[in-house]
Amino acid sequence: MKNHAIQVNDTTLRDGEQAAGIAFNVEEKIAIATFLDSIGVQELEVGIPAIGQEEAESIRAIVDLGLQAQLLGWNRANRSDIEASIACGLQRVHVSIPVSDIQIAAKFHGQWRVMLDRLRDVIQFACDHGLAVAVGGEDSSRAGDSFLLDVASLAQEWGAFRFRFCDTVGILDPLTTYNKVRHLVSALSIPVEMHTHNDLGLATANALAGLQAGALSVNTTVNGLGERAGNTALEEVVMALKCIYDIQMGIDTRRLLELSRLVAKASNCPIPPWKAIVGDNAFAHESGIHAHGILQNPVTYEPFDPQEVGWERRFVVGKHSGRHLVLSVLQRHGIILNSEEIQAVLEAVRRQAVKVKRNLTVEELLGLVPQARSYAHANG
Repeated sequence: MKNHAIQVNDTTLRDGEQAAGIAFNVEEKIAIATFLDSIGVQELEVGIPAIGQEEAESIRAIVDLGLQAQLLGWNRANRSDIEASIACGLQRVHVSIPVSDIQIAAKFHGQWRVMLDRLRDVIQFACDHGLAVAVGGEDSSRAGDSFLLDVASLAQEWGAFRFRFCDTVGILDPLTTYNKVRHLVSALSIPVEMHTHNDLGLATANALAGLQAGALSVNTTVNGLGERAGNTALEEVVMALKCIYDIQMGIDTRRLLELSRLVAKASNCPIPPWKAIVGDNAFAHESGIHAHGILQNPVTYEPFDPQEVGWERRFVVGKHSGRHLVLSVLQRHGIILNSEEIQAVLEAVRRQAVKVKRNLTVEELLGLVPQARSYAHANG
């Protein structure tokens, strides 16, 4: 992969908001766009101008911020959509067209020539109005390889500056993604962008495979927000590129947790604790073997320092905790136990954790000590 060439085009404000039940207000869209820009995200897909007046006003408000990031509006292959983008003050537009038989049948009654004519006319119209035009192949993953290449080549010929490869229903695996994208990249002179969905849990893996194949841009959403099972997560792609390939994206990763929480609040979608990078359990350690290893050397069970993404590691006391962790916590509170006492505390912790179905707070742990001591002495 070429370090300097790869960029993020975040679509939290477009495809992320298209998730069922999500609706950002203007203030939230401005806050998210401003935050993404401030941490160094290079391009933002800010919405769909043709949706209506309220959406257009929020897009115009983002345009008026004067951000460093390039701003992009999403459009169908309709002149009226392009006009709506122009009215918002956008200078870059994305035009989406179906490229699989399934989608062409549903949207153009199978008339692919009509679809291509529409695409040509819309690109020409947008270019005539001074817009930079990117084209996206909806359902690229289920399109015939030769037809997909024909569409991408024509888009390039007609003036598009980039072609988006869309795994619209998330049905690819990384190897197939690599082969399909490599075929496109080798034949085009314009960059290819990855747009992957997480229906089979492979969005990030497929996005990385596309980048390995030579794609130079990747669509992401914060927290993987998006339709159905979501999109490629910004935090996952950025940290995977950094940790696996040593590619620095120019993005301030130390603020990823803060960004994640902003979007979680705006979307009213709590982050699952096991969510990669930003979930509450991402750097939480309970089990005895892991906690013991972390206490000796954090590298034993952490892929990178939690501070790189704004986290701090946490040790939690629960059913699977071992004596090293419990001793460490108690010692920090000035409590020293002998071997029999610590064993009694451990057994009490396990019983209580099963009873309450969660980890114990420090206060709950400390509360178990007197009873456990008494039990240990009575049975010693």
